[in-house]
Amino acid sequence: MSRESAPTQTTGRLRSLDALRGFDMFWIVGGSAVVAAIAKTTDNPFVQWVESQTHHVEWNGFSLWDLIFPLFLFIAGAAMPFSLSDRLAAGVPRRALARKVIKRGAVLCLLGLVYNGLLAFDFASLRCASVLGRIGLAYAAAGLIVLLCRSTRAWFAWAAGLSILYWALMSWFPPVPGFGAGQWAPGATLADYVDRLFLPGRLYHGDRDPEGLLATVPAVSTALFGALAGRLLQTGMRSDVKGEHIALRLFVYGAIGLALGWLWDSVFPLNKNLWSSSFVLWTAGLSAMLLACFYLVIDVWGRDRVAFFFVVIGQNAITIYLLNRFIDFDGIAQFVLARGQHLLHPAFVPALGILLRWLLLYQLYRKRLFLRV
Repeated sequence: MSRESAPTQTTGRLRSLDALRGFDMFWIVGGSAVVAAIAKTTDNPFVQWVESQTHHVEWNGFSLWDLIFPLFLFIAGAAMPFSLSDRLAAGVPRRALARKVIKRGAVLCLLGLVYNGLLAFDFASLRCASVLGRIGLAYAAAGLIVLLCRSTRAWFAWAAGLSILYWALMSWFPPVPGFGAGQWAPGATLADYVDRLFLPGRLYHGDRDPEGLLATVPAVSTALFGALAGRLLQTGMRSDVKGEHIALRLFVYGAIGLALGWLWDSVFPLNKNLWSSSFVLWTAGLSAMLLACFYLVIDVWGRDRVAFFFVVIGQNAITIYLLNRFIDFDGIAQFVLARGQHLLHPAFVPALGILLRWLLLYQLYRKRLFLRV
């Protein structure tokens, strides 16, 4: 946790990035629970549809809940051009930045282990794969590529190349013993086989893990596509091109990614568990379109007041993700509302839980305390 000035556009950072990150985290830390509580008390078709989108698809397919993780990684990539260029402009050598990127990735992997129960010292049942671990590995790899390859064409080539390589490996080489090559059933894929061979500890599903080793390769592409989006926005800030035009370009690029992901789905199914290459393009497309909308409203039109709630969450996203694991905010909310809970709508408990989380983050925001790993 470090004390620093709240990032603003004047320091080379877009407020829309923090707002979108906060919007993403909002659903994890209670937004979905509020929707579920409302859905139980109404037959409204829209509410029922929204609630249906707050669950992961079990295998092939896509729901909006499947966007939460890749959107976070996409935003992490989008922030890279801003943070790295600011440090380079301040005279920090690329080698020192590379060490910092690797260190940050390693710390995220360690925090992922802590989140999974490392401090219980029960190594036999410890799950080594984690959400933070994948973010750490993908962030570090993408960060090194962004640092070492100064051309955005090279970034795109890496993103496309890793996605194609992953597709080729999963489709043709090598065959999985007992199943063969190009199998997409749970437990029968090359990614699942690699995890069984090389990933220590417990796998989430016994014979496979959704945050496993091989599927981290295409996750690097997700971060790189985010970096490309960030560079586009960064270029727009430094030129006389209208912000509306930059937002439109990003939105169109996102729509193209969406279309390509849909086409690739016919041969490499959309699958969050496998982080399939079609899933990379589909979610990167949706993420770019969302970022374009947030950028237009917040940074171009200046409607940043409407985003303040999400900015507070977004600037300490890792903090609330970890605290949410170890503090029962909803339990505290239920205790506070216990006497009158029978008189209140069921959504009040998760809503108060969100408020408690936000008030804690707001105090950190006011004191300019942000967890920077």
